[in-house]
Amino acid sequence: MSSNSSGGQQGPAVRQAAMAEQVLADGSATAAELAERFGVSLMTIHRDLDELERQGIVRKFRGGVTAQPSGVFESNVQYRLKSMRAEKAAVAEHALRMVEPGMAILLDDSTSTLEIARRLRTAEVTPLTVVTNFLEAINLLSDQRGIHLMALGGDYDPLHSSFLGVSCVEAVQQLRVDVCFASTSAVHGGYAYHQEQHIVSVKRAMLDAAARNVLLIDHTKLGRVALHRVVPLSRFDTLLVDDGASPEALRDLDEHKVRYEVCATKGGHDGNGTGAA
Repeated sequence: MSSNSSGGQQGPAVRQAAMAEQVLADGSATAAELAERFGVSLMTIHRDLDELERQGIVRKFRGGVTAQPSGVFESNVQYRLKSMRAEKAAVAEHALRMVEPGMAILLDDSTSTLEIARRLRTAEVTPLTVVTNFLEAINLLSDQRGIHLMALGGDYDPLHSSFLGVSCVEAVQQLRVDVCFASTSAVHGGYAYHQEQHIVSVKRAMLDAAARNVLLIDHTKLGRVALHRVVPLSRFDTLLVDDGASPEALRDLDEHKVRYEVCATKGGHDGNGTGAA
């Protein structure tokens, strides 16, 4: 018997919360592994996983469950907050150099731009106006002196911890900012991609509202596609990626004349690509 067999005596809500925490930490698990871990039957595990899938925390596949994204499924924000943290930090550090006092900037609802928000708490770039639809960023910056925070409203989406929909798009369309910092799920063949149409609509509006656009991605997003094209990479003035990017992935950016900068994670050196004329 598993040392964690007490899961059978737990209530469903407690067990499901622990199960979600494990899958978010590990990325995926089989139903058999979870049944042994929590000391309950496979039938009970599948009922629990059905509920977690209904909440948008995970998605089921034959014999198991995953929190990882696919071409049509965006991962839960709690999973994204835990993934590729060093790479996102390196890219955000580089992006922060583009922020100057007196600017108005837009941050989308990505965990990559959330790293910029974290650094704005201590950076000496005030006064600064920050516009965002991401609740995580709003909570981080709500008490910061010198930052004029504008929260974009709309339909709240707990999967992304952000405000979306027509109301959000219309609010963005009334603004003009200096820089939009955004991320996306996949980059390939000269295009940025995302799994969900309602996210795509907001991202496009944000890019239209900015004088300059910067795309932040970690290297795992290169060479991948998702269901919806967001925009051509030519819409971005700069693409920032960490130094885990492969030569093949960078060559694809060069071939499509994308201007990019490679951001060192630890002990490395920043680099750049000058594919754009």
